[in-house]
Amino acid sequence: MTSAAPPPIPRAAGSLPLIGHALQMRDNLSFIDSLRDTREPLIEIILQPGTRTVVVQDPALIHQMLKALAPTLDKGRLYDKLGQLLGDSVVTATGRPHVRKRRQLQPAFAHTEISRYVDIMRTEVTATIARWEPGRTLDVREAMVKLSLDMLAKTVFAGSLDDAVFRRLRRDLSVVMNGVGVRLMLPDWAERLPLPFNRRFDRARAGVRATVNTAVEQLQACGHDSADMLSMLLRAIDEETGEPLTGHQISSEILTLAVAGTETTASVLSWALYELARHPGIEARVLAELDEALGERPVTLDDVTRLPYLNRVITETLRLHHPGWLVTRRTTEEIRLGQWTLPAGTELAYCQHALHRDPERFPDPLTFDPDRWNDAAQEPPPGAFLPFGDGKHKCMGDRFARTEMITALATMLRSLRLTLPPGHTVGQVARLTIRPRGLRMTVLPRNPPPGTHR
Repeated sequence: MTSAAPPPIPRAAGSLPLIGHALQMRDNLSFIDSLRDTREPLIEIILQPGTRTVVVQDPALIHQMLKALAPTLDKGRLYDKLGQLLGDSVVTATGRPHVRKRRQLQPAFAHTEISRYVDIMRTEVTATIARWEPGRTLDVREAMVKLSLDMLAKTVFAGSLDDAVFRRLRRDLSVVMNGVGVRLMLPDWAERLPLPFNRRFDRARAGVRATVNTAVEQLQACGHDSADMLSMLLRAIDEETGEPLTGHQISSEILTLAVAGTETTASVLSWALYELARHPGIEARVLAELDEALGERPVTLDDVTRLPYLNRVITETLRLHHPGWLVTRRTTEEIRLGQWTLPAGTELAYCQHALHRDPERFPDPLTFDPDRWNDAAQEPPPGAFLPFGDGKHKCMGDRFARTEMITALATMLRSLRLTLPPGHTVGQVARLTIRPRGLRMTVLPRNPPPGTHR
């Protein structure tokens, strides 16, 4: 007997000639959520005419794709777009170059280095919140982007960027990050049109590169080891050539750290503050844990594992509000994914946002519930929860990122409260990452003077 042929992979409704699903992608999160509602393990969408993109929705197939099939895949469309900014970096590279680049960056994420970064992070958070006036209404995501960039400037550049250069880098990075997210959803030919959007993107991309290149050149010229990530990269040796990394290679890796370490961190911190404001009981438990574990002293790296409830709050934030909405791969040869055979050149994708809100794996998925992570026996199956990806391309900065979030939240929450206006609703928008839209909160001291109301 011969086994039955697998069912054909269905195509999502609404595809149009020349533009595919571009119209649906104007509301990309709703469109991706609608794919999950089909319950199809694989479903095809058209982002680029002439190229099929297969969205993988079954966790077991995602796990197979990221682990067993990893040697047969490169990074795909998202990383092609990121390469327009990052060049050939650890994020965009595949195969042996990827392994080599990971080894070059790994020392920056060693335990001893992260321990030193905690002091820097805590100092930046303390300085930031000292500037927030009680009663002030704060654009929380904007504040978290600035905080993340402040921490980046100190850990990567040792604070060597002056204020004007820093503000320019921040502005240009914002334009480029938005632009990469939009370009992911548009046909490639749209990038070549002489539109204001494309001109702004090109100017900002050139500006970001110029800022980072200048910082690298200045540090190379002075020969001063400033004990930051930039100095570490200046000391690194290219395994292939036996020579120090070129300025271009260093700039690409620094840009990778800038993009990965600001946009996602800012979004997760913003959503965590939002959920804590909406759930005062959860916030009270976090404060009680901080009081018991820390007393009056500041948070350190050793405390990261001594704050299990705060860790669960961050894990639940990464589930409900994961900043990633589309991760891509591309087949380099014919592969077998589950019962389906896919030819070389097939674009694959999965969506953490939809995956983490699947009611089959996460009961009552829209409820923010840190206690769902209490019982290790109830952990979701492989491929169902991917806060930092999986396989050989799993985020190498996962421990750094979690440490940064815990340090920031532990420092902020002990000093102040952020409250939401009555009836205030917050939307979400997906560009390169999913971020809150319209998240404005009021700053109040944690221990207000006598006679005031908390």
